[in-house]
Amino acid sequence: MSKTVNLEILRDGPIARVRMTNPEKHNAFDDGLIVALTEAFDSLDKDEAIRAVVLEAEGKSFSAGADLNWMKRVAGYSFDENVTDARALARMLKVLNFLSKPVIARVQGAAFGGGVGLVACCDIAIGTERASFSLSEVKLGIIPAAISPYVVDAIGARAARRYFQTGERFDAATALRLGLLHEVVPEAKLDSAVDAVLNAILGVGPIAAAEAKDLVFAVDRPVTDTIIEDTVQRIARLRATDEAQEGMTAFLEKRRASWNKAK
Repeated sequence: MSKTVNLEILRDGPIARVRMTNPEKHNAFDDGLIVALTEAFDSLDKDEAIRAVVLEAEGKSFSAGADLNWMKRVAGYSFDENVTDARALARMLKVLNFLSKPVIARVQGAAFGGGVGLVACCDIAIGTERASFSLSEVKLGIIPAAISPYVVDAIGARAARRYFQTGERFDAATALRLGLLHEVVPEAKLDSAVDAVLNAILGVGPIAAAEAKDLVFAVDRPVTDTIIEDTVQRIARLRATDEAQEGMTAFLEKRRASWNKAK
């Protein structure tokens, strides 16, 4: 396992920034960084003081995917070792995808391979006009297996059938059209765009935000009576919480809710 982990966790009040800090290698990740990211996301998920997470990177690239030295090591692994290694990546992506707080991807540059997976796992993705993407695994004779559930969910099966098989590079405008990015801005406005979303998040109930995210996962399937009843149970349960009572009372009294920290 890699002993050098290029990762910083920065806390600013209720906001946490998980920053990849290896610009010389375009923030490519290896087994060591995968473990560090998993631990960071696990820790932030349990931290009640944190209301939103930003995933970002230093330098010109967001993430080039797998590190070359890691790939050389993996090439010599046995089948069982490859399974163990792949499971670690799959777990990191799962923890990120299902984090119980809003996660924003700040995509300032290129995201290739697993880097696309990181973006797809975030709830909100904002990129610059020079951001670019490639599901480049097939160019190496492999496939984007671990990231595939999240990328297909983000861009749809039709687009995935093209870009999974061709490894083509596509630009920020295409990523926006496909749904991988929610917003594309000039580089000079990236931070202000991210801050605007963070401010919106600080204006909502933190429990409600987590429950709303889980609701999407629960209902993103064919509608059945079971799903309808589940939505009934969810809203009934949420209405009885202190957070909801405060929110509704504040609305009726034309004041801010105590948990509303938006500027």
